[in-house]
Amino acid sequence: MPHHTFFKFIWPSALTMLVFIALPIISITIQSFYIDHEQVLVTVENCGPFGCKEVTKVDVEATRALSEQKPLGKFNGFGTYTNRNHLAFSHISEAWNAAPNLGYFIGEVLNLPFYKALSFTLTYTFIVTPCVIILGFCIALCVNRLPSIFKGPTIFVSLLPMIITPLIGSLVLFWMIDAEGIIGSFLKIIFDDPSLSLKASPTLTWIMLIVYGIWHHAPFAFVVFYAGLQTVPKDTLESAMIDGASKWEQTRYVVVPHLMPLVVFISLIQLMDNFRVFEPIVGFNAQASATSLSWLIYNDFRSGDGAMLFGSAAATSILTIIGVSILLTPIIVRTWQSSKPAVRG
Repeated sequence: MPHHTFFKFIWPSALTMLVFIALPIISITIQSFYIDHEQVLVTVENCGPFGCKEVTKVDVEATRALSEQKPLGKFNGFGTYTNRNHLAFSHISEAWNAAPNLGYFIGEVLNLPFYKALSFTLTYTFIVTPCVIILGFCIALCVNRLPSIFKGPTIFVSLLPMIITPLIGSLVLFWMIDAEGIIGSFLKIIFDDPSLSLKASPTLTWIMLIVYGIWHHAPFAFVVFYAGLQTVPKDTLESAMIDGASKWEQTRYVVVPHLMPLVVFISLIQLMDNFRVFEPIVGFNAQASATSLSWLIYNDFRSGDGAMLFGSAAATSILTIIGVSILLTPIIVRTWQSSKPAVRG
């Protein structure tokens, strides 16, 4: 293809990526180096019937003028990245020097906001992603072997978790695990513990969030694998059957290798989605027991004093992008290497 023809095809996509991906990333990168201006305080004399006294108050006009003069805020460099709410290098160093043992040190680090959120985010990602791939593949295999009359209704039921809005789905499950809900009441009967509460236990909260994540994302993997199963060469399967291969051996040596590109595709999508987990935490009202990096960004925009912490949110966003890039790099490199043509000696 001539170069000019190629550029005619590629420039709309390149322009879209520049405007909606590259420029926002550059913008939040710059914003992450700035923090809000400190409020300008003035001391005035307040006189009343019982005398005068000095009162310190915020000079609204001066504060507004400072914000208009430097709209990005006060330059903070990498200070936002290293403060207690993010990488917290100084706090980690202090905890290491004061820790009597490794367990105490790990506990102190995981109490820091960023590392607490990172621990749940990584746990959620590394459990939900493989479970979604395995469960989606198993459902696709089962549906593919059903009689034609049952496939339509089964596919519809299997897609319901993906049709429901994530926030609504998490709210429904949140009501079900309530002490008076169906699941909550059933578990109290099974364990014979009237005080059992899934919401009060951090461990049970993590488990419920992970179960919800698997339930919600499995239909996507199912749809992709089911479509891929329709492309498996029938001649190869028939040859395997003639050679005496069992169903398990056909799946292992014929179907799975044929669907490996789809496994890579689903892994990439799921790693990105799961590392940005947010809706279930809000739906389950689980921030007391589980927070994620995306939830930290959301929390910076709803601080108690009404001020939006743009610099803090931007720094967390950049750290999230870096985390996603690290997770995706091994898969992308492996895919690139496998696509290279073999070099003949």
